[in-house]
Amino acid sequence: MTAIHYIDGKWIEGNPLILGAMSHATWMASVVFDGARAFEGVTPDLDRHCERLVHSANAFGLKPVLSAGEVQEIAEEGCTRFPEDAALYIRPMCWAENGGGKFFVMPDPESTRFCCSVFEVPMIEPTGFSICLSSYRRPLPNMAPTDAKAACLYPNSGRALKEADDKGFDNAVVLDAIGNVAELATANIWMAKDGAAHTPVTNGTFLNGVTRQRVIALLRRAGIPVHERTITYEELLDADEIFSTGNLVKVVPITRIDGRDLQPGPIFAKARELYWEWAHGG
Repeated sequence: MTAIHYIDGKWIEGNPLILGAMSHATWMASVVFDGARAFEGVTPDLDRHCERLVHSANAFGLKPVLSAGEVQEIAEEGCTRFPEDAALYIRPMCWAENGGGKFFVMPDPESTRFCCSVFEVPMIEPTGFSICLSSYRRPLPNMAPTDAKAACLYPNSGRALKEADDKGFDNAVVLDAIGNVAELATANIWMAKDGAAHTPVTNGTFLNGVTRQRVIALLRRAGIPVHERTITYEELLDADEIFSTGNLVKVVPITRIDGRDLQPGPIFAKARELYWEWAHGG
């Protein structure tokens, strides 16, 4: 994998060692990040991903060392170091080097550091993937820093993915603390029923994804009803179609839920078509 990283004012190749054994981020997980994409010569919503990084850092008690605009400029410079049509993952991140306070558990905001990694990750073909129900849950906002894209939230996603993989599925539906659908382990989830699109209403237990927001706006502008609401797992089982939105793979159909096979449907197809058209300036 070809990867470059902007840290301390310069670009470095490979996998530089940027955390030490005594770094606060190493043992207290004071890391926030964001992920954007470059593909087919475009970087859709890069500005919003950089803005969310700054928001996550502030929510986590860090002190952003760069503005969102400065982060975007660095990310765009990194993309120019690859072929124009390269499929890239853009990952700016902030973390605390030192702890603060008497017990060193909270991060010292003045020790915040920054790195922007840009590396090649192919875009997957929209052939679909399978999902099942996870036994793990998304935490409430008073249980975890759910208002930030924080690295400490992802081990639970990893457990959900491992559980799904052990059952022969690609991904997992994760419920919120009271048992309603929150999202997939790695992306936001959608269903279609009777010609309308439905997606779980944001309730503080999961991030309101940048791609999710974009697709909501695009579908509504095209005249397709979009309902942000409480959704149960039983409703997913009875859906006409299911698909996901997320930065890594954008808009992809779900072709199996538990023992039920599904076909990519017209609302998924329209959502993907609209997103690609918009990303390319349409």
